[in-house]
Amino acid sequence: MIVNKKSLYLLRLVIDLLLLNLVFIISSVWAQPLDVLLSRPYMFILLMALNIVWYFFPAVWKFYDDFNARYFAFQLVNIIRNVFVQTITAVLFIFIAKEDLFTRNFIVYYTLLLLIAVSLRTVFFKLTLKSLRGKGKNVRNLIIIGAGEIGKNFRQMIKDNPDFGYNFLGFIDDESYGEDIIGGTVQLEKTFKLRDVEEAVIALPQYASSALDDIIRVCNRNAIKTHIIPDYFKFVSKKFQISMMGNFPIISVRSEPLDEVQWRFVKRSFDIVFSVVIIVSILSWLIPLLALISKLSSGGKVFFVQDRIGAKNEKFKCYKLRTMIEAKTIPKEFIPASENDPRVTKFGKFLRKSNLDEIPQFFNVLTGEMSVVGPRPHAVPYDEKYGKIVEEIKLRHSVKPGITGWAQINGLRGDVEDEDENIRRTIKRIEYDLWYIENWTFWLDVQIILLTVWQMIKGDTKGI
Repeated sequence: MIVNKKSLYLLRLVIDLLLLNLVFIISSVWAQPLDVLLSRPYMFILLMALNIVWYFFPAVWKFYDDFNARYFAFQLVNIIRNVFVQTITAVLFIFIAKEDLFTRNFIVYYTLLLLIAVSLRTVFFKLTLKSLRGKGKNVRNLIIIGAGEIGKNFRQMIKDNPDFGYNFLGFIDDESYGEDIIGGTVQLEKTFKLRDVEEAVIALPQYASSALDDIIRVCNRNAIKTHIIPDYFKFVSKKFQISMMGNFPIISVRSEPLDEVQWRFVKRSFDIVFSVVIIVSILSWLIPLLALISKLSSGGKVFFVQDRIGAKNEKFKCYKLRTMIEAKTIPKEFIPASENDPRVTKFGKFLRKSNLDEIPQFFNVLTGEMSVVGPRPHAVPYDEKYGKIVEEIKLRHSVKPGITGWAQINGLRGDVEDEDENIRRTIKRIEYDLWYIENWTFWLDVQIILLTVWQMIKGDTKGI
């Protein structure tokens, strides 16, 4: 199966096309009497065009590839994007056809009903699939041959994504021991029969590849669907690119969309427009208000300015509203702020919890030192300290740092007091930053901004 995406893709596509046609008819009847619709057969040409557009654009934007997205907000943005294209298509067609009846009401009804219908279908589909998997329906028994890093990471993915429909039975490994190890390769055929195995994923290291032929032969003999994760996968990112140079296949370890000049232009244009709107409409009155409260509550400076690492490892002055008591002397050792840090003032706690201490960074965005969305900029000592733990930390600097980011909306904000937990969170945070860099799209930025605002409204956030 791994995962039966084609079936899920077709099922959701067919349902959405049926909903689209139903919404079109309902909207047409609501906008004008049915006999008016029937007297304008070219409106059914519009219906055909809307079907074609819906079939084409979701495929280009991989709308149906995110069926297991963690947040519905991600899917909602994609739904809005596709419905927007439908609306533009209808408007252009009606304008070209010079239609004088199916105009404003039809467009409004069609847009709203299609948005609601596809959103409800998305929620219903996800809940139904989750319920079926929970009841053990359409679930396949899976083993992983190889309990190394790749095998364990794949097992974790299966565990985190029950919608994939797999029941993990255990590892087959000749060199590891533990409760998840259910046997070695010698007992492979016996394990298939005793455990009712349906699929196997081979995740063997390079040095064990000599056993690959024998393992595949046993799998084929027992009609086990077999999948292989190549060992070189550990050397590449989760989004690598394969291309040809002459007669040589080349694997690019990391594919970064923002390497392309047109996407950098799009991102920078959005940063300028968005930051200007925020500065003029909100910061022009909010910063003076917060500055006054800060002065009255704790005195001292209003702003905190710190050197941070930006794109291409260049340092820049990062602006924040001050949230801590002013130190009389500069400490020799860098001490990152933690959740219950006694240095944080009462008003500073509010600023950090609401993330309002970060809003002056919109001026950093306007001047081009930062972006609205991106990996959070680290203080210089932070890079030096955690660079000894995470070798890939400098890969974050291939793009501009952001006010908010993919790691932050996934709960990886700031430091914690427990050193071991802090190291684990830091490694995870950098993994999320690198995922963002490799998977950047304009719409991903929009999703992150919307989720950031939503988390700020809920108070589900911590200062960084």
